[in-house]
Amino acid sequence: MVTGGGTGGHTYPALTTIRTLRARLAAVGRTLDVLWVGTADGLEARVAAGEGIAFATVATGKIRRSANPLKMLSPANIRDMARVPLGILQARSRINSFAPDVVLATGGYVAVPVGVAAKMCRRPLVIHEQTVRLGLANRSLARRATRIAVSSESTLPLLADSVRGAAVVTGNPVRPEVLAGQADKAVTALGLWSFDRARPTVYVTGGAQGSQQINDLVRGILPWLLERANVIHQCGPSHEAALRQAAAALPGDLAGRYLVSGFVGPELPDVLDLADVVVSRSGAGTIAELTALGRAAVLVPLATSAGNEQEHNARHLQDAGAAVALVGQPTPDMLREAVTPLLTDPARRTAMAQRAQAQGRPDAAERLVDVLLSVVADERHRSR
Repeated sequence: MVTGGGTGGHTYPALTTIRTLRARLAAVGRTLDVLWVGTADGLEARVAAGEGIAFATVATGKIRRSANPLKMLSPANIRDMARVPLGILQARSRINSFAPDVVLATGGYVAVPVGVAAKMCRRPLVIHEQTVRLGLANRSLARRATRIAVSSESTLPLLADSVRGAAVVTGNPVRPEVLAGQADKAVTALGLWSFDRARPTVYVTGGAQGSQQINDLVRGILPWLLERANVIHQCGPSHEAALRQAAAALPGDLAGRYLVSGFVGPELPDVLDLADVVVSRSGAGTIAELTALGRAAVLVPLATSAGNEQEHNARHLQDAGAAVALVGQPTPDMLREAVTPLLTDPARRTAMAQRAQAQGRPDAAERLVDVLLSVVADERHRSR
């Protein structure tokens, strides 16, 4: 049984793990029976349907965070918290009916009732954390977990002494196709014939919807940046018209080295292979991909991320010399200062990329599958 979702950061590691476990079992003539438990309106419901994975729902509640403890007692929070016991009862019914060998929880509010129910039903529970610090759902489940799979060595000292012995570092599963990109395919697919391949290429992305903050930072130094690099700018569909207008005002030689795209889809692995420097947010999935590939990066954390997790991720890589973190209220001048040495000094860029790759775990999905299978084997051994 798999539970977790709400965002891609929780959903896609679960999906990659399911695919990897299916392949591992198929190689020895076995099959995987999997049930994904999530919310009807979450990303996980669409992903499971697209993958042909059986899906079930349970009631759950969302906690709206606030620095003011009194605001945590809002009517909406109280109403949602009252749904959790119902979700636990529903999850117990799902578990008793499906009888899973192991429950994998990857975070998100829906993981809480399922994880609690797994413990009540005496089913092994493995939780996986994508960020440096445990998210709220996983913190609540940690003492109930048989194993706590974390994505970074830096997480271990942050765990309570009572649960640290259950922790294992697996990394954050990365889709295999991300690791198989080919730069020349990006040139062909996106028509980058006027790019100067003697110059470094910068890939700018604010995620699928784009980021107004990152777009404004890049726009503020755009002519300067294009004098030194090719730029692929994935700006978000709603921002594309404004960026195209800015591109139209560029001199011809600079415009030829600038590609604006509202969304980069299947070409993403090839774009990442072409990129020498990435300017992006610092969500867990992005960090996993950049470190698995080994890419020099300038990270602009999303200030409103849950638990400020993006800033923690960015600072962690910066402390390792594996990225530059622009926290707080960065300006275009700060972006220029951060990216300049990466564009002008290939040796420095390569060194940062190597340090990033040292932080990466491209085999994270295989490691997490190892954990799941070992937990099942231990449970069967104990039950004999």
